[in-house]
Amino acid sequence: MSDIEKRVSDSGSSASDGKEAYYTNEVLVDPEEKESLHRDLSARQISMIALGGAIGTGLIIGSGTALVRGGPLGIFLGYAFVGTVCYMVMVALGEMAAYLPHKKGFPGYATRFVDPAFGFALGWNYVFKYLIVTPNNINAAGVVIQYWTQKVHIAIWMVIFIAFIFVINLLGVRVFGELEFWFSSIKVVTLVGLLLMGIIIDLGGNPKHDRLGFRYWKKPYGPMGSYLLDKVHDYKLSVFLGFWATLTNALFAYIGTELIGVTVGEAQAPRKNIPIAIRRTFFRILVFYVGGVFVIGLIVPSTEHDLFVANGSKPGAAASPFVVATTLVGIKVLNHIINACILIFVLSAANSDLYIGTRTLYGLAVQGQAPKIFARVNKNGVPYPALLLCTAFCALVFLNVSSSSSKVFSWFVNLVSTFGAITWMCICYTHIRFMKAVKAQGMSRQELPYTAPFQPWGSWFALIATAVITLFKGFDTFIPFKRDTFVTSYIGIPIFVIFYFGYKLYWRTVLIPSGVVDLITGKREIDEEEERFNHEQELRGPRTKLQQFWDSL
Repeated sequence: MSDIEKRVSDSGSSASDGKEAYYTNEVLVDPEEKESLHRDLSARQISMIALGGAIGTGLIIGSGTALVRGGPLGIFLGYAFVGTVCYMVMVALGEMAAYLPHKKGFPGYATRFVDPAFGFALGWNYVFKYLIVTPNNINAAGVVIQYWTQKVHIAIWMVIFIAFIFVINLLGVRVFGELEFWFSSIKVVTLVGLLLMGIIIDLGGNPKHDRLGFRYWKKPYGPMGSYLLDKVHDYKLSVFLGFWATLTNALFAYIGTELIGVTVGEAQAPRKNIPIAIRRTFFRILVFYVGGVFVIGLIVPSTEHDLFVANGSKPGAAASPFVVATTLVGIKVLNHIINACILIFVLSAANSDLYIGTRTLYGLAVQGQAPKIFARVNKNGVPYPALLLCTAFCALVFLNVSSSSSKVFSWFVNLVSTFGAITWMCICYTHIRFMKAVKAQGMSRQELPYTAPFQPWGSWFALIATAVITLFKGFDTFIPFKRDTFVTSYIGIPIFVIFYFGYKLYWRTVLIPSGVVDLITGKREIDEEEERFNHEQELRGPRTKLQQFWDSL
């Protein structure tokens, strides 16, 4: 027994008899490896999966909307602010995941550290998010394809894309992880190339030899945009509304980084690799997102009609600001190459989204909060009933047949950002409760495998900031009132409340006191599993420099 386990056991011995009032051991202990998920994901694969899931439509397509509404300075400030919030969420999740890397994802932490009803509501909220975000990325792939041709019916492309990601997920996490690593590697190379291309275009390295500089940061293009000016008739208010709209868009763009909390159940040596993956993922996303929107603001005017803005874009308009930029300066062919890379971006995001939705539903089933059939896995460790259900919901993408791609995209953005924001708030609150439990049971956070910085204020800041953005993110649905966008902007909130109080009233659960929170059950099994893995690695001998470099990617 470790020092931490002894200390917690001693401090909580008087309360331990009451723990069965809040838990059952079956809920807290992971199933045997042969009957559950397999730990086959390396650190490089985990960080790349998180990167692949997060960098998708938000930056590549959705940033066009934010640029028009907020202007170049507005989008830069909005993405920087939400990036800070994202960092606080990530480190909070990292502290819990490194200490207890179980196979139930962060809904499992909510069940253990807060209240089973809280974990139930969070888990289903996260499942709903991925039931929506997967078809959202497939829809985005259809938008990208239509840049080339509209002769092939979009439903045919949808079927091809759905079948593609289903087969990859069915092959098992080892194959999925390696393929997603290479898909995401293409993303990184492409994004670096796009950033360099944008800087070169801005400095005059384009066919027109036109040095742009900060031209589009000055009037009449910027630095701030004006949103709904014709409705509010107040320029300063419209500038503020434009900036606020970038926060909502940035929230949608960053949502997905938290999926590392789901991959811990299939991570090799999670106590070592999860903190590494979280640090790598955040800084990569911060550079790509904040750097990306800064470059976009330099090379594309916020008044450009070809930018993708909800229902305002004309059919056949370029879906990405990067494609618009190449067209504006007269670069030929390159826009088609960029469009092909963007197609890989969104398909990679859809692939990892299907993976995460499947694992979240599996985790709920293991905890007894979803039908047991979804806890079944095949010999490759793939929860195939959960995979089949999540794939079935991809049929939502066929809404494109009756509505335009741009309108469906805006509906999905509203739904996903609400579900994702609720997830962030729940992670922060769960971390706050975790820290209280650690303190109440005589532990020091400095003894944990990974200690999140700026705590507890960081989690409180992220919780409050996300709540405020979520509450007011649908302000434009009232100017004038639009029923469809209002419903998609806010329906996630009552769904979460109904699931939380419904479970609580049915099972009579209560908020778990800090002194009774179970910080130990299931930990020893994870420790032993990690020790076996580390021992096997030692038997293989020292890593070569090439292998060390490969691991560092």
